[in-house]
Amino acid sequence: MKLQKGVKIAVIGAGQVGASAAFAILASGLASDLVLVDVNKEKAAGEAMDLGDAAAFIKPLDIYSGDYEDCQGANIVVFTAGANQKPGETRLDLVNKNIAILKESLPHLLKYCGKSIFLMVANPVDILTYAALKISGLPQSQVFGSGTVLDTSRFRSELSQYCGVEPRNVHAYIVGEHGDSQVPLWSTANVAGMGLEQFSKLRGLEPVNRQEVAHRVRTAAYEIIQRKEATYYAIAFAIKRICESILRDENSILSVSGLVDGIYGIQDCCLSLPCIVNGSGREQVLALSMSEEEKAALRNSAATLKDVLKQVNL
Repeated sequence: MKLQKGVKIAVIGAGQVGASAAFAILASGLASDLVLVDVNKEKAAGEAMDLGDAAAFIKPLDIYSGDYEDCQGANIVVFTAGANQKPGETRLDLVNKNIAILKESLPHLLKYCGKSIFLMVANPVDILTYAALKISGLPQSQVFGSGTVLDTSRFRSELSQYCGVEPRNVHAYIVGEHGDSQVPLWSTANVAGMGLEQFSKLRGLEPVNRQEVAHRVRTAAYEIIQRKEATYYAIAFAIKRICESILRDENSILSVSGLVDGIYGIQDCCLSLPCIVNGSGREQVLALSMSEEEKAALRNSAATLKDVLKQVNL
């Protein structure tokens, strides 16, 4: 599948996540135009200048800072603008600050980017994805969030170390909230088509400690934030991966966050499930076979998010 010509990506928010995402996109060669927009115009200009100095080492790319009107014609708008999660904060603690930023920014963007795919990244990503859908009125395929794509990578990495195989050979998903109520899908996790128990017996391994693995995946961001105050490299690669699937029309299955309305008894809520992502955006949600325990945990995750939505004025 070929990359579209004249691809433009707009990154809203030139903080650590936005700048790292821009770096990953630049290095990937996915775009021909990359624009950075931030309320701190000097910061956005500085990031664009710094990235632009790599011109001799990358594929041709026009990278610049600008304002909302400079995003016109963007294939993808990556929304990273918002306050960072601080030590001791949960992602849901950021909701009021970042909803206010979204409400201010999104109407301006819609003037120029009504046909763009909006990839929400700022936290709490599930809440902001829901808010972006409500504010924009755009189709749910066109507005979705990075969701648990990163959590899923962490999960696969943990399982790959346990199994002694590389992460790309592990098929497993984290679903639900990108946060504390996330749900690891143990029932469908497999390596080479074999369930984890079967594979571990084949390899002569002790049974995996599910609670310990789930805890490490769930608290990974907290551990990083405690040590370096923010996470940005891995999410940047997750953003790049999602953009790649869109721009190359790959039909990749990624655990992005989007509207769920009727699956597993969940109504009117944005959370992550495996979805087919292609040139149309989040084209189809895949209702996987889950254990009853996993379904209950997913519904609990949805309830947690809906409780927060009740407190937000949309």
